[in-house]
Amino acid sequence: MSSWLGSDIGLPPVPGRLTAPAPGWSMDADVVVIGSGIAGLTAALSLRSAGRIVVVTKDQLSAGSTQWAQGGIAAAIGPGDSPEQHLTDTLVAGAGLCDTAAVEVLVTEGPAALGELIDLGTRFDVAGTGELQLAREGGHRQNRIVHAGGDATGAEIQRALVEAARRADRIEIIEHALALDLVLDDAGAVAGVTLHVMGEGQRDGVGAIRAKAVVLASGGIGQVFSATTNPAVSTGDGMAMALRAGARLRDLEFVQFHPTVLWLGADQYGQQPLISEAVRGEGAYLVDDAGVRFLQGQHELADLAPRDVVAKAIMRRMQETGAEHMWLDARHLGEQRWHERFPTILAICRSHGIDPVTELIPVAPACHYASGGVATDLWGRTSVPGLYACGEAASSGVHGANRLASNSLLEGLVFARRIAQDIELSDRRPDDPSLRPRRSATSRSTTQDGSADRRSLSDGSSRSIGVLSHVAVPALQAAMTEQAGVLRTDAGLRGMAKQLSELAASEAGQPETADWEATNLLTVAAGLTLAAHARRETRGSHWREDFPDRDDAAWSVHLVIARGEDGMLSMEAHDVDAE
Repeated sequence: MSSWLGSDIGLPPVPGRLTAPAPGWSMDADVVVIGSGIAGLTAALSLRSAGRIVVVTKDQLSAGSTQWAQGGIAAAIGPGDSPEQHLTDTLVAGAGLCDTAAVEVLVTEGPAALGELIDLGTRFDVAGTGELQLAREGGHRQNRIVHAGGDATGAEIQRALVEAARRADRIEIIEHALALDLVLDDAGAVAGVTLHVMGEGQRDGVGAIRAKAVVLASGGIGQVFSATTNPAVSTGDGMAMALRAGARLRDLEFVQFHPTVLWLGADQYGQQPLISEAVRGEGAYLVDDAGVRFLQGQHELADLAPRDVVAKAIMRRMQETGAEHMWLDARHLGEQRWHERFPTILAICRSHGIDPVTELIPVAPACHYASGGVATDLWGRTSVPGLYACGEAASSGVHGANRLASNSLLEGLVFARRIAQDIELSDRRPDDPSLRPRRSATSRSTTQDGSADRRSLSDGSSRSIGVLSHVAVPALQAAMTEQAGVLRTDAGLRGMAKQLSELAASEAGQPETADWEATNLLTVAAGLTLAAHARRETRGSHWREDFPDRDDAAWSVHLVIARGEDGMLSMEAHDVDAE
């Protein structure tokens, strides 16, 4: 069952296609994978028997969010643990909005996916017995976090995947390339993608790749906020591109703010250092300026409660005391334990003049993970035929209203493998006439005489919505942090919608990469604001000060967003049980 929800809060229309030069080069592939983190590279490596695979990544192959993951991968492989227990912990963290079937896939297929990662050469930490070391993090009632290098799990996974991808004969890699828009055939199915390559010789500039399938593994939306643990490349490109092509986005309001991000001052913007909750898993705890352990009594797991509980507790205490941050006390771990278990975090803290062996660590919540994204089924399929999504770009149903710690890397592994299985069963081929790009929607290039030359590429509609100038991004980030961040209200979200409309008037003259990214940020910011305003309750990582209670009777629903032909966003509420 679904019902339409109104969206009259003053949001601007969003483009149906990015303004860009017409493609100057083209190539053929069987599958294009956009993104080179754990989800994208796992998909590419699992697809090697499907033909020619092209991996498109906006930076170097090793860039992206995966390399920054500190904690590890959750998998029920330890004594006394089970997939059923992992499922229960995931459902509890998801606050009633997880797709149980998706979680079952995650926890049952997770151990085998982890084994394949080890077979690729990933070196996880082992105990003296040779068994994998298992740690514990917030929301988990068992030790089930597999880690590497103490606190450098993501970097080790990325190393192993990059080396495997570079060795693979049938995987071609295009680095420093921003995917712009999907190309659709006459039936509305994926026929390829346009992209802008920076510095690839003959493939420099805007080009197109024809393919029977596209896998979005482009990561999250962290750069829509002023402070985030996400790298600079996390500008919501995949989600925005999917929306423009007709796919649906789901649960965008559920943005996880990691509770313990190193606080470097109110004037700091961009990517911020994460203090993994694995530190709390080893016994560290939070205190306020007076040294009070304020998580005691607020949850049965206290400092190891799910992230939304801890983040809200920190924000409440900051509001009550007027403090700019709280403190993490890990002095009792001792220097040897710090060096053994958290060498990366220790080095980061010391580089900023903080010695966690002898000093308290200043921490505050910052944007960390988007639990929502492009809506998919259990095989990673979206509402656009031939378009798949996995990892943080996707809403697989696993995370619900709040992701359980260390389930993100596991989700990327599991659902990327399932996408590969589904694509390999498909009989669509690049030379199929039904895959020929249709001549329809608007792209814009400049002719020699300077006039606008209209080219049709994708969705059949002429558009006048321009590309946002990158100069508007700092104002967008500041407004989103203030009005659509951890604490949300009706007035704040309406104000955010108004600001987005005002910012949308700042159009780029001759769009470049930063402007295309800015437009993607505006698009996902509009969707997030729309969903956050509509959900009049507090649940998981969504906190409405004016609706402080969870309301299962009215809001046990997913909010699904689509783009209309006029560029305006519309939204439906889908019952959880119906999906």
